[in-house]
Amino acid sequence: MKKLLFLLIFCTHSFAALIMEELTWESGDTLLMFLQRHSIPLALYYELDREDKELASEIASKIKYQVLKDENENLEQVLIPISDELFIHIYKNKDNKYMLDFSPTIYELEKNVLNLTIKNSAYQDVYETSGSTTLSRALLRAFKGSINFRNIRKNDKVSLYYEQKRRLGKVYGDITIYMASVQVNKKTSEVYRFDDNFYAKSGKEIGASFLLTTPISNFKRISSHFTTARFHPILKKYRAHLGTDYAAATGTPVLSAGNGVVNFIGSQNGYGKVLKIQHSSGYTTLYAHLSRFAKLKKGQSVRQGQTIGYVGSTGMSTGPHLHFGVYLNNKAINPLSVIKVAKKGLEGAKKEKFNALVKEYKQIVQNHISQNLPNPIKAMDYENFIEF
Repeated sequence: MKKLLFLLIFCTHSFAALIMEELTWESGDTLLMFLQRHSIPLALYYELDREDKELASEIASKIKYQVLKDENENLEQVLIPISDELFIHIYKNKDNKYMLDFSPTIYELEKNVLNLTIKNSAYQDVYETSGSTTLSRALLRAFKGSINFRNIRKNDKVSLYYEQKRRLGKVYGDITIYMASVQVNKKTSEVYRFDDNFYAKSGKEIGASFLLTTPISNFKRISSHFTTARFHPILKKYRAHLGTDYAAATGTPVLSAGNGVVNFIGSQNGYGKVLKIQHSSGYTTLYAHLSRFAKLKKGQSVRQGQTIGYVGSTGMSTGPHLHFGVYLNNKAINPLSVIKVAKKGLEGAKKEKFNALVKEYKQIVQNHISQNLPNPIKAMDYENFIEF
């Protein structure tokens, strides 16, 4: 557990010494259980509307969250991440009454270039240079199985141009790679990010090592698409929908989107009857609002296309549909970005825009190399104790 000491001025306190603790959200815990455990009025949850109750079910196990306490160990504020972009904020207002809202996450964006010469392996050397396993995994995912990293030899070169978030002084959330260049036995391969996919320098899309199929074969329409934190101009609040909803009749079979292992089967507050499947490469899929499950149990292996449950309207739902979520390393991503589609190349105006980005990214990396600039400071997980 990490602690930060703040001396802050609140409208309800003239001067108050507050301790911020960073904790880990335990597996199986829910927002309702958290409120009950800390004697916070349960009305905070029950008064949420349907969409917000569903969103509250997105708290991921093992996620880091922060609580702010006064000198008597009373909770003053709680910050619980829902995604990289949104968090639940529980706080006391000027009348000393607990309030709850969904707020955008405040962070800084950093664009970095990392260059290295292989000593052991690409994964290990990127980690040892950057201090980030997230960056190492992002490198492997970027090439999507198009090169064999095991064939990399000592003294081969790796260059990365990427973006990362920093929050509370630490690297936060996932990493976006814009360009990756890797030598494999002195032969260079490059990939470039464009429209949320990776392409070779030629503009040909890189083959995917992990592809999902649509989890329902007979649906009427997509009733709700994936969105991250967006400010609703009418409701005057931040909303998000971290999945894709397929409207279908009650009892329609729900299919496993890929091979994997069932890692949760049961009820989950706003999502009603839920089933989660752990796949390879850090992916997890979620199937919510089910009417019932197929004969499955936690730990059981399932095949892509196997019936795992049936469409329903359990939980906070206004009608029968399947809420389908996809998570990469515990981060919600757009399910439609990983649904199986035919590989394609870029043409016309898109190809021209892509070529301009390739030129820009290569120049950024080349300038870093020619000027012999240092690599980014190694990310470290450290104890903070800050007094204002």
